[in-house]
Amino acid sequence: MHSAVEVKQVDVKQFGKVAVLLGGKSGEREVSLKSGNAVLSALLRQGVDAHAFDPAERSLSELADYDRAFIALHGRFGEDGTIQGALELMGIPYTGSGVMASAVGMDKWRTKLLWGASGVVTPAFELLDAHTDFAQVVARLGLPLFVKPANEGSSIGISKVKQASELAEAYAVAAKADPLVIAEAFVGGGEFTVGILGGVALPIIRIVPKNEYYDYEAKYLRDDTEYHCPSGLAAAKEAQIQQEAIQAFNVLGCSGWGRVDFLMDVAGNHYFLEVNTSPGMTDHSLVPMAAKVAGLSFEALVLRILAMTLKDAPRVE
Repeated sequence: MHSAVEVKQVDVKQFGKVAVLLGGKSGEREVSLKSGNAVLSALLRQGVDAHAFDPAERSLSELADYDRAFIALHGRFGEDGTIQGALELMGIPYTGSGVMASAVGMDKWRTKLLWGASGVVTPAFELLDAHTDFAQVVARLGLPLFVKPANEGSSIGISKVKQASELAEAYAVAAKADPLVIAEAFVGGGEFTVGILGGVALPIIRIVPKNEYYDYEAKYLRDDTEYHCPSGLAAAKEAQIQQEAIQAFNVLGCSGWGRVDFLMDVAGNHYFLEVNTSPGMTDHSLVPMAAKVAGLSFEALVLRILAMTLKDAPRVE
Protein backbone atom coordinates (compact mmCIF):
# COMPACT_ATOMS: atom_id res chain seq x y z
CA MET A 1 0.00 0.00 0.00
CA HIS A 2 1.26 3.45 -0.87
CA SER A 3 0.40 6.99 0.05
CA ALA A 4 1.59 10.38 -1.11
CA VAL A 5 4.38 10.23 1.47
CA GLU A 6 6.69 7.26 1.96
CA VAL A 7 7.76 7.21 5.59
CA LYS A 8 10.99 5.35 4.88
CA GLN A 9 12.26 8.46 3.05
CA VAL A 10 11.59 10.75 5.99
CA ASP A 11 14.31 11.87 8.37
CA VAL A 12 12.47 12.44 11.67
CA LYS A 13 14.60 15.52 12.26
CA GLN A 14 12.59 17.19 9.48
CA PHE A 15 9.57 17.24 11.76
CA GLY A 16 11.26 19.57 14.22
CA LYS A 17 9.44 20.08 17.51
CA VAL A 18 6.02 18.41 17.40
CA ALA A 19 3.04 19.25 19.60
CA VAL A 20 0.72 16.28 20.16
CA LEU A 21 -2.59 17.98 20.85
CA LEU A 22 -4.60 15.92 23.32
CA GLY A 23 -7.25 16.25 26.00
CA GLY A 24 -9.09 19.46 25.22
CA LYS A 25 -12.48 20.62 26.48
CA SER A 26 -14.96 18.36 24.72
CA GLY A 27 -17.04 15.50 26.08
CA GLU A 28 -14.46 13.19 24.54
CA ARG A 29 -11.56 14.50 26.64
CA GLU A 30 -10.75 11.16 28.31
CA VAL A 31 -10.67 9.30 25.00
CA SER A 32 -8.48 12.03 23.52
CA LEU A 33 -6.00 11.71 26.38
CA LYS A 34 -5.69 7.99 25.61
CA SER A 35 -5.29 8.62 21.88
CA GLY A 36 -2.78 11.41 22.36
CA ASN A 37 -0.62 9.51 24.82
CA ALA A 38 -0.52 6.49 22.49
CA VAL A 39 0.53 8.76 19.60
CA LEU A 40 3.09 10.57 21.76
CA SER A 41 4.69 7.30 22.90
CA ALA A 42 4.87 6.00 19.33
CA LEU A 43 6.55 9.18 18.09
CA LEU A 44 9.04 9.26 20.96
CA ARG A 45 9.98 5.62 20.32
CA GLN A 46 10.97 6.64 16.80
CA GLY A 47 13.09 9.59 17.87
CA VAL A 48 10.63 12.37 17.07
CA ASP A 49 10.93 15.48 19.27
CA ALA A 50 7.30 15.21 20.37
CA HIS A 51 5.59 16.81 23.37
CA ALA A 52 2.12 16.56 24.90
CA PHE A 53 0.07 19.75 24.58
CA ASP A 54 -3.36 20.01 26.22
CA PRO A 55 -5.24 23.10 24.96
CA ALA A 56 -7.50 22.94 28.03
CA GLU A 57 -4.51 23.61 30.27
CA ARG A 58 -2.23 25.80 28.16
CA SER A 59 -2.59 28.92 26.06
CA LEU A 60 -2.63 28.29 22.31
CA SER A 61 -0.06 31.08 21.98
CA GLU A 62 2.50 28.61 23.32
CA LEU A 63 2.13 26.60 20.10
CA ALA A 64 4.34 29.22 18.46
CA ASP A 65 7.27 27.29 19.92
CA TYR A 66 6.42 24.20 17.80
CA ASP A 67 7.09 23.34 14.17
CA ARG A 68 3.99 21.20 13.57
CA ALA A 69 1.06 19.60 15.36
CA PHE A 70 -0.35 16.09 15.50
CA ILE A 71 -4.05 16.54 16.32
CA ALA A 72 -5.28 13.79 18.63
CA LEU A 73 -8.20 15.86 19.91
CA HIS A 74 -11.73 14.52 19.49
CA GLY A 75 -15.05 16.36 19.43
CA ARG A 76 -15.59 20.07 19.85
CA PHE A 77 -12.62 22.46 19.84
CA GLY A 78 -10.45 19.75 18.31
CA GLU A 79 -12.27 18.07 15.45
CA ASP A 80 -14.64 20.85 14.40
CA GLY A 81 -12.31 23.26 12.60
CA THR A 82 -11.58 25.55 15.56
CA ILE A 83 -8.09 24.30 16.43
CA GLN A 84 -7.39 23.89 12.71
CA GLY A 85 -8.22 27.58 12.21
CA ALA A 86 -5.91 28.60 15.04
CA LEU A 87 -3.08 26.53 13.56
CA GLU A 88 -3.72 28.01 10.10
CA LEU A 89 -3.46 31.54 11.52
CA MET A 90 -0.21 30.63 13.26
CA GLY A 91 1.21 29.00 10.13
CA ILE A 92 1.76 25.66 11.88
CA PRO A 93 1.32 22.53 9.70
CA TYR A 94 -1.04 19.98 11.25
CA THR A 95 -2.39 16.51 10.64
CA GLY A 96 -5.76 15.71 9.14
CA SER A 97 -8.41 17.77 7.40
CA GLY A 98 -8.58 21.55 7.13
CA VAL A 99 -10.95 24.06 8.69
CA MET A 100 -14.00 23.67 6.45
CA ALA A 101 -13.86 19.88 6.11
CA SER A 102 -13.37 19.45 9.86
CA ALA A 103 -16.33 21.70 10.65
CA VAL A 104 -18.64 19.98 8.16
CA GLY A 105 -17.47 16.50 9.13
CA MET A 106 -18.28 17.23 12.76
CA ASP A 107 -21.84 18.26 11.82
CA LYS A 108 -23.79 15.11 10.99
CA TRP A 109 -26.72 17.06 9.57
CA ARG A 110 -24.68 19.15 7.14
CA THR A 111 -22.63 16.10 6.21
CA LYS A 112 -25.88 14.39 5.21
CA LEU A 113 -27.01 17.42 3.21
CA LEU A 114 -23.76 17.49 1.24
CA TRP A 115 -23.79 13.75 0.70
CA GLY A 116 -27.41 13.81 -0.41
CA ALA A 117 -26.64 16.56 -2.92
CA SER A 118 -23.73 14.56 -4.37
CA GLY A 119 -25.32 11.12 -4.56
CA VAL A 120 -23.73 9.55 -1.47
CA VAL A 121 -26.36 7.26 0.06
CA THR A 122 -27.08 7.85 3.77
CA PRO A 123 -29.91 6.62 6.04
CA ALA A 124 -33.16 8.60 5.96
CA PHE A 125 -33.28 11.30 8.65
CA GLU A 126 -35.26 14.17 10.12
CA LEU A 127 -34.09 17.28 11.95
CA LEU A 128 -35.77 17.60 15.35
CA ASP A 129 -36.57 20.55 17.57
CA ALA A 130 -38.84 21.22 20.53
CA HIS A 131 -41.83 21.83 18.22
CA THR A 132 -41.41 18.71 16.08
CA ASP A 133 -44.43 16.45 15.62
CA PHE A 134 -42.73 13.29 16.91
CA ALA A 135 -45.59 11.07 15.73
CA GLN A 136 -44.99 12.25 12.17
CA VAL A 137 -41.27 11.51 12.50
CA VAL A 138 -42.06 7.95 13.58
CA ALA A 139 -44.51 7.60 10.69
CA ARG A 140 -41.84 8.69 8.19
CA LEU A 141 -38.78 6.89 9.58
CA GLY A 142 -40.35 3.87 11.28
CA LEU A 143 -39.21 2.14 14.46
CA PRO A 144 -36.73 1.55 15.86
CA LEU A 145 -34.83 4.74 15.06
CA PHE A 146 -31.82 6.57 16.43
CA VAL A 147 -31.75 10.07 17.90
CA LYS A 148 -28.39 11.80 18.08
CA PRO A 149 -26.83 15.24 18.59
CA ALA A 150 -25.49 16.54 15.28
CA ASN A 151 -22.18 17.76 16.70
CA GLU A 152 -20.92 15.12 19.10
CA GLY A 153 -18.83 12.01 18.68
CA SER A 154 -18.12 8.77 20.53
CA SER A 155 -21.87 8.05 20.60
CA ILE A 156 -22.42 10.74 23.26
CA GLY A 157 -26.11 11.63 23.63
CA ILE A 158 -27.36 8.91 21.28
CA SER A 159 -30.52 6.90 22.00
CA LYS A 160 -32.11 3.95 20.24
CA VAL A 161 -35.85 4.59 20.23
CA LYS A 162 -38.03 1.47 20.08
CA GLN A 163 -41.41 3.00 20.96
CA ALA A 164 -42.92 6.30 19.84
CA SER A 165 -43.40 7.30 23.48
CA GLU A 166 -39.60 7.31 23.97
CA LEU A 167 -38.85 9.87 21.27
CA ALA A 168 -39.45 13.03 23.32
CA GLU A 169 -37.08 11.87 26.07
CA ALA A 170 -34.46 10.83 23.52
CA TYR A 171 -34.68 14.29 21.97
CA ALA A 172 -34.18 15.91 25.39
CA VAL A 173 -31.08 13.78 26.05
CA ALA A 174 -29.52 14.65 22.67
CA ALA A 175 -30.42 18.34 22.99
CA LYS A 176 -28.35 18.56 26.17
CA ALA A 177 -25.28 17.71 24.09
CA ASP A 178 -26.13 19.90 21.07
CA PRO A 179 -29.06 22.14 20.04
CA LEU A 180 -29.05 20.49 16.61
CA VAL A 181 -30.64 17.02 16.89
CA ILE A 182 -31.40 14.48 14.18
CA ALA A 183 -33.52 11.34 14.06
CA GLU A 184 -32.20 8.64 11.76
CA ALA A 185 -33.82 5.53 10.32
CA PHE A 186 -32.60 2.20 11.70
CA VAL A 187 -30.45 0.13 9.33
CA GLY A 188 -30.05 -3.35 10.76
CA GLY A 189 -27.68 -5.41 8.64
CA GLY A 190 -24.36 -4.61 10.29
CA GLU A 191 -21.97 -1.83 11.32
CA PHE A 192 -18.74 -1.20 9.42
CA THR A 193 -15.97 1.33 9.07
CA VAL A 194 -13.27 2.11 6.52
CA GLY A 195 -10.14 4.09 7.31
CA ILE A 196 -8.71 6.54 4.78
CA LEU A 197 -4.96 7.17 4.75
CA GLY A 198 -3.32 9.42 2.18
CA GLY A 199 -6.05 8.86 -0.42
CA VAL A 200 -6.05 5.08 0.08
CA ALA A 201 -8.85 3.09 1.72
CA LEU A 202 -7.73 0.64 4.41
CA PRO A 203 -9.34 -2.80 4.81
CA ILE A 204 -12.95 -2.57 6.00
CA ILE A 205 -13.75 -3.58 9.59
CA ARG A 206 -17.05 -5.17 10.57
CA ILE A 207 -18.07 -4.25 14.13
CA VAL A 208 -20.17 -6.65 16.20
CA PRO A 209 -21.12 -5.09 19.56
CA LYS A 210 -22.55 -7.32 22.27
CA ASN A 211 -24.95 -4.64 23.41
CA GLU A 212 -27.69 -3.14 21.25
CA TYR A 213 -25.46 -0.94 19.13
CA TYR A 214 -21.92 0.42 18.98
CA ASP A 215 -22.25 2.91 21.84
CA TYR A 216 -19.68 4.63 24.08
CA GLU A 217 -19.44 1.60 26.36
CA ALA A 218 -18.88 -0.79 23.43
CA LYS A 219 -16.28 1.53 21.92
CA TYR A 220 -14.14 2.22 24.96
CA LEU A 221 -15.05 0.16 28.01
CA ARG A 222 -16.12 -3.34 27.01
CA ASP A 223 -13.74 -6.06 25.94
CA ASP A 224 -16.35 -8.25 24.23
CA THR A 225 -17.02 -6.07 21.18
CA GLU A 226 -15.94 -8.07 18.11
CA TYR A 227 -13.98 -6.55 15.24
CA HIS A 228 -13.65 -8.51 12.02
CA CYS A 229 -10.93 -7.48 9.59
CA PRO A 230 -11.10 -8.87 6.93
CA SER A 231 -14.73 -7.84 7.10
CA GLY A 232 -16.22 -10.91 5.47
CA LEU A 233 -17.67 -8.86 2.60
CA ALA A 234 -17.20 -10.19 -0.93
CA ALA A 235 -14.05 -8.75 -2.50
CA ALA A 236 -15.95 -6.86 -5.20
CA LYS A 237 -18.36 -5.36 -2.67
CA GLU A 238 -15.53 -4.32 -0.38
CA ALA A 239 -13.66 -2.66 -3.25
CA GLN A 240 -16.83 -0.81 -4.32
CA ILE A 241 -17.46 0.50 -0.80
CA GLN A 242 -13.82 1.50 -0.34
CA GLN A 243 -13.96 3.57 -3.53
CA GLU A 244 -17.26 5.17 -2.51
CA ALA A 245 -15.87 5.89 0.96
CA ILE A 246 -12.98 7.81 -0.60
CA GLN A 247 -15.52 9.80 -2.64
CA ALA A 248 -17.64 10.47 0.47
CA PHE A 249 -14.47 11.66 2.26
CA ASN A 250 -13.47 13.89 -0.65
CA VAL A 251 -16.95 15.41 -1.11
CA LEU A 252 -16.60 17.00 2.33
CA GLY A 253 -13.16 18.33 1.41
CA CYS A 254 -11.40 15.99 3.85
CA SER A 255 -7.68 15.32 3.51
CA GLY A 256 -4.83 13.41 5.09
CA TRP A 257 -6.46 10.69 7.09
CA GLY A 258 -9.80 9.86 8.66
CA ARG A 259 -12.51 7.24 8.94
CA VAL A 260 -15.84 6.76 7.18
CA ASP A 261 -18.50 4.75 9.03
CA PHE A 262 -21.29 2.94 7.19
CA LEU A 263 -24.17 0.54 7.78
CA MET A 264 -25.51 -2.38 5.77
CA ASP A 265 -29.14 -3.45 5.57
CA VAL A 266 -30.26 -7.07 5.51
CA ALA A 267 -30.44 -6.95 1.68
CA GLY A 268 -26.76 -5.99 1.46
CA ASN A 269 -27.21 -2.30 0.59
CA HIS A 270 -24.79 0.11 2.27
CA TYR A 271 -25.48 3.57 3.73
CA PHE A 272 -22.76 6.01 4.76
CA LEU A 273 -23.22 7.31 8.27
CA GLU A 274 -20.55 9.88 9.11
CA VAL A 275 -16.92 10.89 8.73
CA ASN A 276 -14.43 11.10 11.59
CA THR A 277 -11.70 13.59 10.71
CA SER A 278 -9.72 12.91 13.92
CA PRO A 279 -10.34 9.23 14.67
CA GLY A 280 -9.40 7.49 17.87
CA MET A 281 -5.88 6.18 18.28
CA THR A 282 -6.36 4.09 21.43
CA ASP A 283 -5.84 0.35 21.90
CA HIS A 284 -9.54 -0.11 20.99
CA SER A 285 -9.35 2.12 17.92
CA LEU A 286 -10.29 1.13 14.40
CA VAL A 287 -7.83 2.88 12.07
CA PRO A 288 -4.78 1.31 13.79
CA MET A 289 -6.55 -2.06 13.61
CA ALA A 290 -7.15 -1.77 9.85
CA ALA A 291 -3.66 -0.39 9.24
CA LYS A 292 -2.16 -3.41 10.98
CA VAL A 293 -4.05 -5.74 8.63
CA ALA A 294 -2.69 -3.66 5.73
CA GLY A 295 0.84 -4.20 7.03
CA LEU A 296 1.40 -0.96 8.93
CA SER A 297 2.41 -1.07 12.59
CA PHE A 298 1.05 1.57 14.96
CA GLU A 299 4.42 3.33 14.88
CA ALA A 300 4.49 3.36 11.07
CA LEU A 301 0.91 4.61 10.93
CA VAL A 302 1.58 7.50 13.29
CA LEU A 303 4.73 8.47 11.41
CA ARG A 304 2.94 8.31 8.06
CA ILE A 305 0.15 10.59 9.32
CA LEU A 306 2.69 13.08 10.63
CA ALA A 307 4.74 12.87 7.42
CA MET A 308 1.76 14.20 5.45
CA THR A 309 2.39 17.58 7.12
CA LEU A 310 5.71 17.79 5.25
CA LYS A 311 4.00 18.21 1.88
CA ASP A 312 4.35 21.64 0.37
CA ALA A 313 1.07 21.47 -1.54
CA PRO A 314 -1.65 23.75 -0.16
CA ARG A 315 -4.55 22.11 1.66
CA VAL A 316 -7.31 21.50 -0.89
CA GLU A 317 -10.91 22.11 0.21
